[in-house]
Amino acid sequence: MTYWALNAVFLIPAAAVLILALLRRTVPGPGRKGVLAALGITAVVLLILTAVFDNVMIAAGLFGYNPERISGAFIGSAPLEDFAYTLAAVMLLPALWMLLGRRGSPGKRAAADPANVTDQANANTKENQ
Repeated sequence: MTYWALNAVFLIPAAAVLILALLRRTVPGPGRKGVLAALGITAVVLLILTAVFDNVMIAAGLFGYNPERISGAFIGSAPLEDFAYTLAAVMLLPALWMLLGRRGSPGKRAAADPANVTDQANANTKENQ
């Protein structure tokens, strides 16, 4: 099995979960374009960090790759396949946050929202008058 075949096992589901999260996005905040821009910026930063640290670790001899199982494309000493884990994290973690982020009853969420605390205080003041 090549590293790309192994990467597909988790990249494809991560992409599917991200697509589902973007389609079901109902929480307030940036729209899909804003979310995609944030994911893009995050991906660039994390890919740069991955390139730096993976090259350092490979140069130090901490790990290596079977040359028969890699594509042969490299960024420095790191094979391109090594960056799939970073891409999976960039897709999957925010997608799960969007899908599972806000839980609990609407009353609890409303009480935790600072804007609603002011509204609730005003309503209580009017009731007490």
